[in-house]
Amino acid sequence: MENETQMTQYLKSFAGIEDGQIVTGTVVQLNNDYVLVDVGYKSEGRIPVNEFMELPQIGDKVNVTIIKKEGIGGQVVVSKKRAEAKEKAETLKKAAEEKTPVLGKFVKVIKGGYEVDLGADYKGFCPLSKADVSRVEDPETLIGKTDYFIIDKFHASSKMKSVVSRKEYLEKKIQENKEKFFQTVQIGDVVEGEVKSFTSFGAFIDLGGFDGLLHINDMSWGHVTRPKDYVKKGQVIQLRLINIDPENQKINLSLKHMEADPWTTFEQRYQVGEVITKPITKITAFGVFIEIEPGIEGLAHVSELSWTRRVTNPREIYNIGDVVSAQILGYDLDKKRVSLGIKQLLANPWDTIEEDFPVGKVFTGKVAKLVNAGAYVELGNGIDGFLHIDDVAWNKKFNHMNQFCKAGDMIDVMVKSVDPEARRVRLSVKDITGNPWENFKKSYPRNSTVTGTISNVTDFGVFVKLPGDVEGLVGKSQLGSPDEDYSDRIVDSYKDRIGEPLTVTVLDVNPVSQKISLSEKECIRRKQQSDYAQYMESKEEDIDTYNPFAEILKEKN
Repeated sequence: MENETQMTQYLKSFAGIEDGQIVTGTVVQLNNDYVLVDVGYKSEGRIPVNEFMELPQIGDKVNVTIIKKEGIGGQVVVSKKRAEAKEKAETLKKAAEEKTPVLGKFVKVIKGGYEVDLGADYKGFCPLSKADVSRVEDPETLIGKTDYFIIDKFHASSKMKSVVSRKEYLEKKIQENKEKFFQTVQIGDVVEGEVKSFTSFGAFIDLGGFDGLLHINDMSWGHVTRPKDYVKKGQVIQLRLINIDPENQKINLSLKHMEADPWTTFEQRYQVGEVITKPITKITAFGVFIEIEPGIEGLAHVSELSWTRRVTNPREIYNIGDVVSAQILGYDLDKKRVSLGIKQLLANPWDTIEEDFPVGKVFTGKVAKLVNAGAYVELGNGIDGFLHIDDVAWNKKFNHMNQFCKAGDMIDVMVKSVDPEARRVRLSVKDITGNPWENFKKSYPRNSTVTGTISNVTDFGVFVKLPGDVEGLVGKSQLGSPDEDYSDRIVDSYKDRIGEPLTVTVLDVNPVSQKISLSEKECIRRKQQSDYAQYMESKEEDIDTYNPFAEILKEKN
């Protein structure tokens, strides 16, 4: 009777328990196979240990689902796994309705996207286009990644996959992060980000799903040619915020502003006249830039590269990376400029130019360069002299210098003039032999007689080629005999005599205008006078030797 009463009471204790109900039990015992949980109502449930990821301790609370009211030996059959699944279903359903994110894990690639483990045997399908905010180039890279998803379509059955979107969650999170960023940061703040990608003008930094720009000019106080030399893709770095534009959603970051501007202490560390030995970082048509230190570059202008060489292309002398010595000539802190000189560390040959290359001395030099007006000739010691095309020959005109010489030729030149201040040396070839009109004047002064060759006949006279490779003009009024009247026919008579010799008298020589005036009439007149004088002299000799007495005696005999 007592046993029946106890059984009746035991069965009554199950009256409030229904199959499928979730109850909270307390762990009262465990072994290698099962965990016993007191679910109340004077009953215990048995849970296989494989339903636990980590074994609980006695006294721990566990949610379970009632499967059967009576089990073996009067035990209640319960399932922790089913309880979790039921709770998970409610959680996922609510999350789908409220568009709240749920945690999931990419487990495998399937057609069109991924299978996502949402927990408690619930699976989700994430289309490839909704797996990330940017295009996924390699789907396998996301396998194993755990993140939050938004449920677009929920299926309560664990056999059907709910449709989920990680992209929707990320976009929402990025927008929240961006709004928070613009609301909380100020110019000058230090922020942390990950190097995302590179462009020719800098690098984009991921600040939490949105980008900031690290411009190439803000990577270093020094000269930057390759952004990848300063930051690496995937590198997490701290940067200073230098500009922010909430309206246009633009963020400018700086790496160089994490350190002090070296220009602020330049004057305390460098002085005019100081010599630095540093590498060339940039070469332009107007000079070379030399890195004095990271963040400070100086310019050696083309005019400061050499005392003697006219540098038109610095690349012919230097290469980027060459280490050179230069002197600080001056600086402007406001404009952040430093003027450097390389030639100042070398002896200036122009200081002794007049002693090294005296006027009138002849040198043998190499033709370095031809220009329209002449040629530059290397004289030695880095000095180039200029030979003008008009100084090549006295009596021959050249249309272009290459008619006389070409680059590389060795020629004899005379120093014509030296100007140390203007750094110019004028050369001459024709002056080596001297002015032929001066030489002719010395050899044939006025009223002297000279024989030349008729070279040309014009309306105004006859040109005669004279000794010393010069020409003189016999004006038409000076042609023919003194007693012969002038006539145009006289000039015409000489046209058939080109190449024949002609003896004339020098009337005038002007070396400056390079003109020589000649006269055939004067030459003939002087010849006639000379012949008459000789005749008269011979007559006088005949009279002096005549003896009439001798003639009388001769006749008598």
